[in-house]
Amino acid sequence: MLETLSIPYELAWPFAIAIGWVAGEFGHRWTGLPRISLYGLVGFLLANTQIGFLPKAADSNMLVLADVAFGLILFELGYRINLHWLKVNPWIGASSVAEALGTFAVVYYIATWYGAPTMTALLLASLAMSTSPAGILRVINEQSSSGQVTERALHLSALNSVMAVFAFKVIIGYWLFQSSGSILKAGWNSLVELILSALLGALFGVLIPALRRRLGNVGSDATVGFAIGVILLVALSHALHFSPILSTLTFGLVARHRRETLSQTQRNFGVLGDLLVIPLFIFVATTLEWQQALAGIGLGLLLIVARILAKIVGVTLFSRVSGISWRKGLLTGLALSPASVFAILMLEQTRFLQIDLISHLAPLAAMVLVMEVIGPILTQRALIWARETSSEEN
Repeated sequence: MLETLSIPYELAWPFAIAIGWVAGEFGHRWTGLPRISLYGLVGFLLANTQIGFLPKAADSNMLVLADVAFGLILFELGYRINLHWLKVNPWIGASSVAEALGTFAVVYYIATWYGAPTMTALLLASLAMSTSPAGILRVINEQSSSGQVTERALHLSALNSVMAVFAFKVIIGYWLFQSSGSILKAGWNSLVELILSALLGALFGVLIPALRRRLGNVGSDATVGFAIGVILLVALSHALHFSPILSTLTFGLVARHRRETLSQTQRNFGVLGDLLVIPLFIFVATTLEWQQALAGIGLGLLLIVARILAKIVGVTLFSRVSGISWRKGLLTGLALSPASVFAILMLEQTRFLQIDLISHLAPLAAMVLVMEVIGPILTQRALIWARETSSEEN
């Protein structure tokens, strides 16, 4: 800790959110950088382990708020997934498998070559498979982007996130089996948890639209009804020790295919989404310590480069057969760079198992810290170079 600032506990987070909002608005206006990159920088600087403005992340209730904010984003992502498109064009799914598994293999090989323990390498590899939906969706909404690169980045982000959750849970189950010797405990906290999380999300995807149709006035109340559904689903997932990531994503996916319609203004959950995304990105950055990030900076930077290249190669290889040019395939792979929020929230949710993984993954801390700022910028550049944005920044 460099210096500890004295401020009442109850005032710390409101002031931090206000500072993050001001920095995001002025920083975006002056530099054109994505707002979420600036929120992350503010959170890292204000963290307890840096200047000490905020309390320790583990001592606050911000994880629940962050999960609600991430749940709203995942619901929107799930809602925007078009399963019919994936069925008609299976090469998009093939490119997703290629980039996700390629990323896993490359990151695992480099981590073990660098001397990391096998379990650490497996965890790093599984988390590196994912592209943070929060980073992708916020940049797309901020840039008002639409087109092939935009839609493919969204779909590939959803697919590789599901694969990452599955791989991560299997590895955690293997870890628990090694430490406890209980196949029941290991299985319950991996595959069974995933299945029940998806079923709970699917149940909400059926019940909430049915309730709204029963109440009538379907169009104008969509945002409130689905937001309350997401909040309740996240709370239930926490209470039952399920995965809120998988349940909210499934909720959005099923709601879309129950023929529910959200208007353009209701996407992103309007003001509610804009408000909650600020504490989400600030909170994620507060979980990182500069000493830990510095300790893993060598391997972390190497993994960042390898991860981005693996995703670009995996998507580009299937670009022509899936109906886009090599150039748009490359830009789609580049747009999949963000990795911060997803990885941190996945690790935070393992604390109820008495596993503190964050403190054991120094390269991940370095990777997340760098990608918290750079990831959204790379996505923004990819969308602008693909000429799919309508904002003035391009």
